[in-house]
Amino acid sequence: MKQLVVGALAAATMLMGMTVHGVAAGLVAKVDISNQTMTITRHGQVMHVWRVSTARKGYVTPRGSWRPTRLHRMWYSRKYDMSPMPYSVFFHGGYAIHGTNAVSRLGTPASHGCIRLDTANAAKFYSMVKQVGPGNTRIIVTN
Repeated sequence: MKQLVVGALAAATMLMGMTVHGVAAGLVAKVDISNQTMTITRHGQVMHVWRVSTARKGYVTPRGSWRPTRLHRMWYSRKYDMSPMPYSVFFHGGYAIHGTNAVSRLGTPASHGCIRLDTANAAKFYSMVKQVGPGNTRIIVTN
């Protein structure tokens, strides 16, 4: 019986474009590269849909599913001239979801690979991750 329920849950979530990992996490940030949006769900309920900027031509935003690895209220990129990265939620090596002041570029590819948000939205996401914990958060990046 348990296998039947798990199988049904997996099938239903795949039809809805989610993963079983996403359902298990209390907080899910799903980044859609083609639409340059990030949808935040908490326990399956959509909380926010925000415009983002991902990698511009010549750079890559990795696709996949991760848990946050570290959080920094303010981080400065050592790789890119100490550029400020407010409310950083790192998820894969040096890749992070973070705030930006380049809000006019949101909705278009503009970054070196990170996922940029309006700083106010990055602060909200950062706060949500801190509240539920990295172990209960899933970041999913898809085409």
